[in-house]
Amino acid sequence: MSFVVPAFAVVPVTATSQFLAQQPGNGDNGGQGEDFGKSSPVGFLILILFLIAVALLVRSMTKHLKRLPESFDEPAAPVEASAPEAPKADAEPVAKTEKPTAKSD
Repeated sequence: MSFVVPAFAVVPVTATSQFLAQQPGNGDNGGQGEDFGKSSPVGFLILILFLIAVALLVRSMTKHLKRLPESFDEPAAPVEASAPEAPKADAEPVAKTEKPTAKSD
């Protein structure tokens, strides 16, 4: 079984098939030259340097996050009575709580 084209459609079909079957030959190749898709050792080196930089940044950020206090809220001040009492002689002094200080590297 073969496909037969009528005589009046031979020229348009032939011209269309020639147009559709053309290879890109204008020299541009759509940006795909001889080295398209190939990577270079310089690109691999840059990728490795970026990965090392990210690892160091994560390590530094983790150190800084560990130094943060649990909460930034100020502790609630105790409610004092209307007349403050004198401290008793036998009572132990109450130690003041210190705010956490940031250590510098």
